[in-house]
Amino acid sequence: MAHLYVGTSGWAYPSWKPAFYPEKLAQKKFLNFYASKLNAVEVNYTFRQLLKETTVQNWIADTPSHFRFTIKAHQVLTHIKRLKSAEEFLQRFLATLEALERGGRLGPILFQLPPNFKADQGVLSEFLKWLPRTVRAAFEFRNESWFTECTWTTLADRNIALCVAETEERDTPDVVTADYAYYRYRKPAYTDEERKKMVARIQEHLAGNRDVFAYFKHEETPEGALYAVDVLQAAESLRDQ
Repeated sequence: MAHLYVGTSGWAYPSWKPAFYPEKLAQKKFLNFYASKLNAVEVNYTFRQLLKETTVQNWIADTPSHFRFTIKAHQVLTHIKRLKSAEEFLQRFLATLEALERGGRLGPILFQLPPNFKADQGVLSEFLKWLPRTVRAAFEFRNESWFTECTWTTLADRNIALCVAETEERDTPDVVTADYAYYRYRKPAYTDEERKKMVARIQEHLAGNRDVFAYFKHEETPEGALYAVDVLQAAESLRDQ
């Protein structure tokens, strides 16, 4: 059976009290509480820092076995090297994720490319040669020159997901390139009707035996977390019918 993982991009927000976190909950207990409501999180601070194994072990201790951590790729890979000559740092980065992988807790790695990074299929194809086939990954392209059949084919050849990102600036085409799907819902607000459409699309993927990873925007306000809970519950209730 395909699995649905829904969460937000981060969890350490005291300003989510009291709508999401209980008013008196200590911050060190945030992740444990978060994991009682949602079953995945997208970790963004790995964009600037390499993970320490002690941190990973704490995360694993605070969450149930079905919980998944999606890790945002380090900026050295996507913004500094821009995928070129990145094999050595990629191996170093992946080594920091081994404890999560061993524990069965690693979701896809998100590679978010900068807006000024225009399409270069050769660079993308070469980089993907160094990415182990056992690693799930999603690529978020923020320059529309990437939105072509060539890109979809490059990703599909390696069973790598296109990150379908909704933002105020642009929407990524909802194209399937892997046996799992990856969504980033980045708009500040979503209506009930928009969330129903999300759930319907998620159901299509699950019916096709495709795992789904979906993350709402992290903000100082708790709306993203509340949307995530709503979508997860709605999708699971439909599945139980």
